[in-house]
Amino acid sequence: MFYRPGEPHGLPHDPFNALVVPRPIGWISSLDAAGRANLAPYSFFNAVAYHPPQVVFAGTGAHAEGGLKDSVANIEASGAFVCNVASAALAGAMNLTSAPAPRAVDEFELAGLTKAPSRLVAPPRVAESPAQLECRLVRIVELETSDPVAAPNRLVIGRVVGIHIDDDVLVEGRVDIARLAPLARLGYRDYAPVREVFEMTRPSWQTAE
Repeated sequence: MFYRPGEPHGLPHDPFNALVVPRPIGWISSLDAAGRANLAPYSFFNAVAYHPPQVVFAGTGAHAEGGLKDSVANIEASGAFVCNVASAALAGAMNLTSAPAPRAVDEFELAGLTKAPSRLVAPPRVAESPAQLECRLVRIVELETSDPVAAPNRLVIGRVVGIHIDDDVLVEGRVDIARLAPLARLGYRDYAPVREVFEMTRPSWQTAE
């Protein structure tokens, strides 16, 4: 089949985000101007640079009470956030924090999660998460959108300034993916834990010929 995005495709659901998979989940914690914590998962998330390390996530759509999503608005005002790894064991808690709750609701409390202080930024970390990335805002990019009021698209770029890793997921100096068990976002309502891996050595130009 072939279809143009934005035009009828004849399928019961939009297949786009079921094709670009698996996607890591950026479980973003931030603080608003009053110091209230916010925690929300974003499936349009990834690492995009090594030196310095940088991550991005896209906040799509508007808050139910109007304006930008809480995470984007908070980060724009404060200049910092934390990306917490959502492990398979935390799937239920992560899903609870995706609810379109009023701004005054603390998603840490809603999901029964513990706030841990960060070292270099103000927003708290998810203590139960096996790894967290403390980030400072680089910039927020306004993306093309079909409705800038009802569905604004903002790309948040953050520089990773501090990294926390639970010692239990380190084996012989390497992150053991089976122990980390990061949760991946698939299409529709589907998720998958990453527990099986295989290794390949990148070939040199000569061996690739």
